[in-house]
Amino acid sequence: MEAPRARKHLLGVALLALGCAWSAVAAAGYDPAALKRGEYLFYASGGCGCHVRPKSDDKTLSGGRALKTPFGVYYSSNITSDKDAGIGGWSADDFYNAMTHGVRPDGANLFPTFPYTSFTHMRRADVYDLQRYVATLPPSPRRNQEPGAPFPFNIRAAITPWKWLFLDAREFSPDPTKSAEWNRGAYLATAIGHCTECHSPRNLLGAVVKSRYLGGAAEGPEGKVPNITPAAKGIGNWDVSDIVTYMKTGMTPDGDFAGGIMAELIDDGYQHMTDEDLQAIAVYLKSVPPLDSAS
Repeated sequence: MEAPRARKHLLGVALLALGCAWSAVAAAGYDPAALKRGEYLFYASGGCGCHVRPKSDDKTLSGGRALKTPFGVYYSSNITSDKDAGIGGWSADDFYNAMTHGVRPDGANLFPTFPYTSFTHMRRADVYDLQRYVATLPPSPRRNQEPGAPFPFNIRAAITPWKWLFLDAREFSPDPTKSAEWNRGAYLATAIGHCTECHSPRNLLGAVVKSRYLGGAAEGPEGKVPNITPAAKGIGNWDVSDIVTYMKTGMTPDGDFAGGIMAELIDDGYQHMTDEDLQAIAVYLKSVPPLDSAS
């Protein structure tokens, strides 16, 4: 086939595939505006990179990434649209209950390595929009793995009393004494972006130590996680524009660059956010109580 004709053929196939995809979306009753909102929330959450295996040719959200904790290794789950191995058969309420209460459709608990302790603060409408977008992403038949953790940390029923103690299941409520920008940043950082899940230390039962909020953690998913409070050993010397630049490019004020999971979050998520939202996050982070620590 001649090159120009080949390009036209490939373009036609691509347009046909795109048309079929959007026809499927329309057939499912998805509002394009809701899909755009869901896509933005997907990026604001960091792009769900924990559901992609590093150095794998499979770039779908098929799970299987090993998350190392002091209690054992837990594997992220398949959140693709596959109806058997993924979440393609879940209803909107199934998705909402998993995101905000850590419960699967069959009633079993999700392990809190999935950060529903932060997502529980998301607004219901945002959770629904996020599901609508995730449902349009490619499916994968990859089966989920049970955790490589010793008893009782591999028992899902044991999570129920843990939730009684530590799950604060309620939507984000704006602080009327703060600006709209601060409240937007607080919502993005605490609920959608779930910053506390990595940047705060945990107690002996695996719950976030609230008194050390964002003060860094010695045992994160990939080792030590830095302090991001406005303290001398945190981001005290960063201004708002420094934080925005970091979240868009990964570059720190001293010219270094983010690595590991943070680099993935920036590449797959935060760099796609608006400057206004990144500034709102920065304003919020600069307002939290400073915690001097070596982390």
